[in-house]
Amino acid sequence: MSIRVLVVDDSGFFRRRVTDIINADGRMEVVGVASNGREAIEMNESLKPDVITMDYEMPVMDGITAVRNIMQRRPVPVLMFSSLTFEGARVTLDALDAGALDFLPKNFDQIAKDAVQIKRALTDKIAGVARSQTKVAPSPVARPAVRGRLTQTELVVIGTSTGGPAALQTLFKTIPGSFKTPIIIVQHMPGSFTKAFAERLNSLSPLIVKEAADGDKIERGHVYVAPGGMQLMVDRRGGGVIHIRESDERVNYRPSVDIAFASAAKHYGNKALAIVLTGMGADGREGARLLKQGGATVWAQDEESCVIFGMPLAVIKEGLSDEVLPLKDIGPRLVEEVG
Repeated sequence: MSIRVLVVDDSGFFRRRVTDIINADGRMEVVGVASNGREAIEMNESLKPDVITMDYEMPVMDGITAVRNIMQRRPVPVLMFSSLTFEGARVTLDALDAGALDFLPKNFDQIAKDAVQIKRALTDKIAGVARSQTKVAPSPVARPAVRGRLTQTELVVIGTSTGGPAALQTLFKTIPGSFKTPIIIVQHMPGSFTKAFAERLNSLSPLIVKEAADGDKIERGHVYVAPGGMQLMVDRRGGGVIHIRESDERVNYRPSVDIAFASAAKHYGNKALAIVLTGMGADGREGARLLKQGGATVWAQDEESCVIFGMPLAVIKEGLSDEVLPLKDIGPRLVEEVG
């Protein structure tokens, strides 16, 4: 059965372009198009699509308001189109807060360099969010038995992708200001988004959250968000320092969870705790393997609380996770065992 897609945008040209790309992919079909948020709400209920692609700036009703209404009335995975500007980042983060699952640049030239890659990026993203489950009230999951306090942990490194912004906001609301172990976040995001995302987390958390910069000292009570488009590595020497480097073109993810995990494995070994949250793909699996070889501890988010179970599943299937935890338990466990 093909994936049924509703395309929402006030530009007729953009609607046609997206529709042509989707309909050319044998996995999916466009079942309707809407020119504003109000039409999107109505067509979501009448056509019952599996996925909605949504613009944010439209007449009658904007995309963010539409997403909120859709999540209240008939929840469905929503893929937002965004401009890659600082203001576009703020708007996109608002859309993710409202319930959208993921986003893509509206300027397709910023997705890839050629038409074939552009089409694949769009359709693979739609297929990925279609596999997700929109969860209104997850069933409670039994808490694993406590394995003993991780007293030697000097660094926590978190890797995530699709669904990560909402998951991280939930997580950091549960970590008190008394938590002193430094935290590194690697979230798949464009370069123009990570500063805005760090500012948002900082406003929600009693900890000090900032976008990481090359040469930053790793300080207690601080959280560092890897800058988009770059690679973050950590070095324990000199009390702990962050290195930010240009990314090799051959590396798919910028920032890459694998690269950050690998550096933590090299420099922190069994004094590192890695956490793999919701996300598409398998970034983090090979880094987790290196961490385990060095004696580090690895936690993975459970399937029920994930938007996309890809990244945690990749780690779990390889036997690299020490514990599999629901999102709601990760913060309290950090405080209990590390804090």
